[in-house]
Parts: sequence; structure tokens; C-alpha cells
Amino acid sequence: MTTPSSPKKITWIIGLTLGILGIIGHYASVQILTENNHLLLLAGFLALAAGTTFREL
Repeated sequence: MTTPSSPKKITWIIGLTLGILGIIGHYASVQILTENNHLLLLAGFLALAAGTTFREL
């Protein structure tokens, strides 16, 4: 099993941005964010998980 590595800065920024947009969509009434808040949170989590699993991301 490989050890986790830190994600690249751009991967971290994308994951964090998607997660924040998902949280905003949950608590605020912004139509596009509210409709897709769970998808945004999932995509942000997957981006961060992939960034720590694969060294190239």
C-alpha cells in the first residue's frame, strides 16, 4: 500500500472551492448551488481524495 501524498496546489484549490460552493448551496438559496449542493460536496471530496492517492494530481 502506498503512503498518501499531499495534493498539488491546483487540486487542493479545486476541491476546496467545490466543497465551499456545496456548503453555500446548502445554507443559502442560490438556485444552481442549492440544486447541486450534494454533487458539489462529493466532487470536492473526490478531488481531494484523488489528489492524496495519486502523486500526479
